[in-house]
Amino acid sequence: MSKLKNKLDTFGAISLISFSVLLGFNHVVIKVVNNGVQPVFFSGLRSLLAIVFVLLWMFWRKKKIKFQKSNFKNGFIIGLAFSLQFFCLFIALDFTSVIRTSILYYSMPIWLSILAHFFLPNEKLTVFKIFGLIIAFCGLVYMFSSFDENLDKSSLIGDFFALGGAFGWALIIFIAKGSNFSKETPEMQLLWMLLISGPILIFLSLFFGPIIRDFESIHIIGILFQSIIVVSGSFIFWLWLLSIYPASSVASFAFLTPLFGIFFGWFLMEEVLNINIFISAILISLGITLINKSNKIHEKI
Repeated sequence: MSKLKNKLDTFGAISLISFSVLLGFNHVVIKVVNNGVQPVFFSGLRSLLAIVFVLLWMFWRKKKIKFQKSNFKNGFIIGLAFSLQFFCLFIALDFTSVIRTSILYYSMPIWLSILAHFFLPNEKLTVFKIFGLIIAFCGLVYMFSSFDENLDKSSLIGDFFALGGAFGWALIIFIAKGSNFSKETPEMQLLWMLLISGPILIFLSLFFGPIIRDFESIHIIGILFQSIIVVSGSFIFWLWLLSIYPASSVASFAFLTPLFGIFFGWFLMEEVLNINIFISAILISLGITLINKSNKIHEKI
């Protein structure tokens, strides 16, 4: 059993920075593999492969694999939301840049705050949150209004899919917080999402063209990296960090992920950075920081 710590130490900070680097790099991997495999099929295959590794982990750690009958409905709904999240994310990265996707996809707290205000009794919008939402929305509007004419028009389609992925992500958290599904172990929550999303995404892939594109060996490495490291490994690692460090300290590092996504998009994919991107990223990040800060203040009152 890991010892609970009341504050973040050097190891914890390094671990969270490394985790943010991994997630930022994740979008580059998806975009590269999309060149060899159809995005929707890739996302479904990732879920199916991840099931194997999550089950192996649970067997090794002697975790119970038990599907509660009372959670069948919520498990199915959250699996649909998981399907929506990655259906949109993988298609977004097929159309638009890693940089733009990283900024728009991590707008998730905006949509979660709005959903929570209308449907969760103890999650109403405060003045602080509303101020953060206004700033973040200004960043989103600015990004779309300052769309670079030199970009392919299909990139705009990708931008909207990135927002769809963010909404799907918010929906997952919303369902988990607002139902008995939150009482499931984290491993079982993930297993539900993978078991539902895998078959659904594989089926949907039949309507999105050829499954195989310009396939090379590097794409196999990318698929395995996604299934083992990103879906299975990083999720378990994140849970372990949450089990020994304060949740607020762990969450405070979330803003680093889109920054690393922007960096990798520029450095590895040679995507163009301009002043409009910086302004949008700053506004959205500032707004989300204020939303998260409001949550921490609310917890202390």
